[in-house]
Formats: sequence, structure tokens, C-alpha cells
Amino acid sequence: MGDLWVACALVLVIEGLAYAAFPEGMRRMMRSALELPSGALRLGGLAAAVVGVAVVWLVRG
Repeated sequence: MGDLWVACALVLVIEGLAYAAFPEGMRRMMRSALELPSGALRLGGLAAAVVGVAVVWLVRG
């Protein structure tokens, strides 16, 4: 359970750094995400989840 909290904290650190370092770029990215069709967002999210699981599996296995 501790690993889950560490992973969540790392997500917050990475996102926080992205917003701090590139605020205008993050705004542009959010605007462009609003224009994408739901299917594309769903496919991108699924692909990111699969890659994330694969990386965790490779690192932990």
C-alpha cells in the first residue's frame, strides 16, 4: 500500500513541476485536449495505462 502512495505522490510532483515550468504550454495542451474527440482521449489514456503497467511489471519483475 505504501508503494501506491509513493506513486501518487510522484505523479503530483511531476505534474506540479510541469505546471510550474511551463504554465502557458500546459494551458495550450489543455485547450487542445478539449478539442479532441472522446475516442482519441480514451485511446490515449488506455495506451498510457498499458505502458505504465508494462513499465511497472518490467521494473518490479
